[in-house]
Amino acid sequence: MADTTRILRFHQFTLDLAERRLLRAGEEVALGSRYFDALALLVRHAGELISKDRFMEEVWQGIPVTDEALTQAIRTLRRALQDDAARPRFIETVPRHGYRFVAEVGAHVAAEASQEAHSPSSRIAGATTLGGMMAGIAGGIFYGVFATDGGAGGFVTILLLTIALAVLGGAGIGTGMALASLWKGERNWAIVAGGGAGGALVGGLGSALALFGLQALTGASPLPVTGMFEGFVLGLAAALSILLARTLPLGRASAVLVAALVGALATGLATFLGGRSYALTLLMLERAFPHSRLDMAGVAPLFGEDGFFMVTQLGTAMLEGAVFAASITFTNLMWRRRRSQGEP
Repeated sequence: MADTTRILRFHQFTLDLAERRLLRAGEEVALGSRYFDALALLVRHAGELISKDRFMEEVWQGIPVTDEALTQAIRTLRRALQDDAARPRFIETVPRHGYRFVAEVGAHVAAEASQEAHSPSSRIAGATTLGGMMAGIAGGIFYGVFATDGGAGGFVTILLLTIALAVLGGAGIGTGMALASLWKGERNWAIVAGGGAGGALVGGLGSALALFGLQALTGASPLPVTGMFEGFVLGLAAALSILLARTLPLGRASAVLVAALVGALATGLATFLGGRSYALTLLMLERAFPHSRLDMAGVAPLFGEDGFFMVTQLGTAMLEGAVFAASITFTNLMWRRRRSQGEP
């Protein structure tokens, strides 16, 4: 098979040579670097006998190792592929000579791969924006039910406002991540910095527009609201969650749970250091405009308090961070699954 191929497929497996990933039905299978190289060598030359000497030359690159190292590599690959040495579907042993990959392999060739190479960054931005919208819907429903006076007008207003802000935040974070991925790749720590920068930029712009807009409309002094610092922390948390989901051997559910934990810890720490969550911003607005439809008193009892004190402040902040990071991680994982299965 030509070395110009980028993505190789066999049965339910996808071997992405550029990203160095093996996926089974869209879920990543953890492989060490040497084992991945050994599998790539076999699959790229499906049907050919790969000698032990060739493994040593191309996989271990001349580093002296025993035959047991190759035997262990093949054993690990068979376990990852759920293959049986006695009745091989993928890796056949040729006694005293080497191994042969016996499954039929399909491939995306260079022209198609080149087209795919340009799409991940834009899809990162799109998936992250979609994740922001999901988080906004969840947050809008929560605050619409517990943080308004119960009227339909207040519920719809807080729902639409929350969705708009979350989509804007997701778009900013996603754009920062996309630009970083173009520079350093999807699995580089640069995407964390990109997510933080995107979140800070959107948070700063959104805060400035909201403050000046309120001042122009009401004549009131600017209120301390969520802004650049909070956007930066949220962007870091969301981007870190996605990076962990892509680099650690986690299932989708586990990756989303890890993302929720990362988001909760990050926003909780930011609030402890003086940052203002969305809930605190709503509280400030309620106090500044006592005749509004906001009624944050309904939130505190959920956290066992009779007022918006420290537990409630930390609890709402951590909940917001958990939902936002988990939603963004989920939509990015779903996009990657569709991509690995060849869906548009």
